[in-house]
Amino acid sequence: MSGPSRLQHLPSSVEKAEALYQQRGQLKEEQLMKKIQKLVGEEEKLRMPIAQGLPWTTDEPKCLIKPPVKKNTIPIDLKLHSDIRAMERARFAHQVAEKGRLIKQYKMERERQQKLEEEEEIKRLRKELIPKAQLMPYFDRPFVPRRSEKQPTVPREPKFCIPRHKTIKCCRMSCNDMSGPSQLQHLPSSIEKAEALYKNRILQ
Repeated sequence: MSGPSRLQHLPSSVEKAEALYQQRGQLKEEQLMKKIQKLVGEEEKLRMPIAQGLPWTTDEPKCLIKPPVKKNTIPIDLKLHSDIRAMERARFAHQVAEKGRLIKQYKMERERQQKLEEEEEIKRLRKELIPKAQLMPYFDRPFVPRRSEKQPTVPREPKFCIPRHKTIKCCRMSCNDMSGPSQLQHLPSSIEKAEALYKNRILQ
């Protein structure tokens, strides 16, 4: 086929294809709706509880005794050790801060009183002072320090010596501490030794 005859059959084939597409789409939609309705019905069945029948026996069902109802628990006001310590610590910190504030206030007051006293003392001294005229300096003859003409001091060696009455007194005390006739015999010799030492020191 060629020419106008082929063009005449073209619209009919397009319409057929469109019709097929529409039918296929309607079938798909119907299948989807059925599937959704089925799922919704299954979910509703699962939601509805099914009552369980009694067993096939001649015994009467036993009624279970309910347990005794407990009384409501009354809450107790708990006092934790950490809370007590926190309260004590806060109280102590407040006392320390109050004490520091009082000490600072006392220091400021004392400084203020001391400053007032110093000002009063300065005012009193200014009233008592007598102004005196000061001599004007000699600008034409300026002061020039001069070297001193004095001779330097000659140092002398100190003499460390014990007085005679003190040496005799020490010897007598040491002799009195001794006991026995044998020790008293050595008394003159010890005095002589002390006198010799004293003379040697004087001569040196």
